[in-house]
Amino acid sequence: MSRAHDLPDIPSRRLMLKSAALAAGALAGAPGTARAAAASTPDAEKTVPYSNPLIRQRADPHITRHTDGLYYFTATVPEYDRIILRRSRTLNGLATAAESVIWRAHTSGPMSAHIWAPELHRIGGKWYIYFASAPAEDVWAIRIWVLENANHDPLRGTWVERGQISTAWETFSLDATTFEHRGNRYLVWAQHEPGMDNNTALWISKMANPWTLTGPQVRLSTPEYDWECVGYKVNEGPYALRRNGRVFLTYSASATDWHYCMGLLTADAGSDLLDARSWSKSPVPVFTSNDTTHQYGPGHNCFTLAEDGRSDVLVYHARQYKEITGDPLHDPNRHTRIQRLGWKPDGTPDFGIPVADT
Repeated sequence: MSRAHDLPDIPSRRLMLKSAALAAGALAGAPGTARAAAASTPDAEKTVPYSNPLIRQRADPHITRHTDGLYYFTATVPEYDRIILRRSRTLNGLATAAESVIWRAHTSGPMSAHIWAPELHRIGGKWYIYFASAPAEDVWAIRIWVLENANHDPLRGTWVERGQISTAWETFSLDATTFEHRGNRYLVWAQHEPGMDNNTALWISKMANPWTLTGPQVRLSTPEYDWECVGYKVNEGPYALRRNGRVFLTYSASATDWHYCMGLLTADAGSDLLDARSWSKSPVPVFTSNDTTHQYGPGHNCFTLAEDGRSDVLVYHARQYKEITGDPLHDPNRHTRIQRLGWKPDGTPDFGIPVADT
């Protein structure tokens, strides 16, 4: 869609040693089922292929597999006016699962327009939803907000508005995600820094509680490569995946048309995640539009686990056509898609290509 005192300058980044291999994995391949990037376990090929698109007209998808064995789904709706939830015992089942509206935009005030990119997280025995919104009278004054539900079932109970997440500046900010690592909870989000020549960069901070940041707010990535700056200079939609002794952080870049694509940051699991020098940035996109499979603008992803509880699944949105009339944000056809996430021998993710419709 599309900061703290004494912030450090952007350090010179260590490029990933195997960026050439990463590029090959991202930009090569052939159309096939939703297992185009093979999972690393033999059982993966015995599972039922995923149907794509999984859910039509649901952008910025987020799927979480809870300890109850159920999958919970939320996403941006084309009207940008509400937050929805679905659940199912299988990923394919989300396609036909009943959809509940758990929160609606206010009629006025700071939570009345551009309800974007909700994420559902279970933290400390409660459910939280992170999302972006803006005042109807100033729809680009977008900020990050939090809802809380103490019920064990997120489709029941009361969603309490915990308020806005306060960052270092009152500027355009969105796409918050959270993860726990080595006893600390982190928030990563996209925000415009005053004085910077970009739309959004990626930021990280520790959290004192699920709606409050504490300590330094550190810039991890800013648009610098050509593929991050088409139409708009954007880094947004971050999401973390911890595997193989590393923390991988995917993000999306450029305008939300067919140029939209995914980048990757990587840090050693034992490093200081609040030190920007701990993170290496791929100089090439890791997931891009594909003319062979006719999938365009793949991005704003998350990860979940397959039904076997072991295999990683890539969740993202994409369109089925390249040309868009008017503003891409007014085009409703960003559909939720899923496919197996593969792994290379060196322990880095193999995203493959966005698979063809099934």
